[in-house]
Amino acid sequence: MMNNCISDAAGAAMLSRRAFLLSGTLALAGCATGPNRPGPIASALPGPAGQYAAIYGAMDDGGVEIPAIDISEIDPRFLRQEVAYTSRYPAGTIVVDPHERFVYLLRGGGRAMRYGCGVGKAGLAFQGEAVIQRKAHWPGWTPTPSMIAREPERYGPYAGGLPGGLGNPLGARALYLYRDGRDTYYRLHGTNEPQSIGHAVSSGCIRLFNQDIIDLYDRTPPGTRVVVV
Repeated sequence: MMNNCISDAAGAAMLSRRAFLLSGTLALAGCATGPNRPGPIASALPGPAGQYAAIYGAMDDGGVEIPAIDISEIDPRFLRQEVAYTSRYPAGTIVVDPHERFVYLLRGGGRAMRYGCGVGKAGLAFQGEAVIQRKAHWPGWTPTPSMIAREPERYGPYAGGLPGGLGNPLGARALYLYRDGRDTYYRLHGTNEPQSIGHAVSSGCIRLFNQDIIDLYDRTPPGTRVVVV
């Protein structure tokens, strides 16, 4: 079973980039808002371009400069916004709708924070309830044994793992879902391909803009209930 949510296609695309230079200590892993965090959440309809430019602008994340997102290239439906959302689940629950490509953080009172997401094949392979048991800051990525066996020249150098960073396909944060104490191998994570948000993609689980996964990460403690519909 894969130890993260990135498949061969994603690995091949990512490893072709210079950003995949190994440096520092390998961060081996499976697939309070500060002054540099994204700004306030928008209202039910996308707000002025300036507001979104602030939310999705470049940000310093502990010394890592996350690039700004060109929101003119993004369908406004998939930009972070508060929406009306009725659910039988309590406030604080995360609801993932992989078919509509949205992630909701329930706020109570019929409202929710909605984030656009990209959905890989693994993102459709699980449904039901789980909890966030582990959270990772700039998580590492390791190619699977099958990937290494199939293309040893491409993936072999990364058999020991790729450290977290801008070139890592898991992005700035990862939330790991567990059920009954066991890893489901289902993750909510960031991405270094922001243009993929709102689309079906060939690999990965549930990917969000780096700015959005950081926001969601900061709002959800370990033990948060997650429902995948």
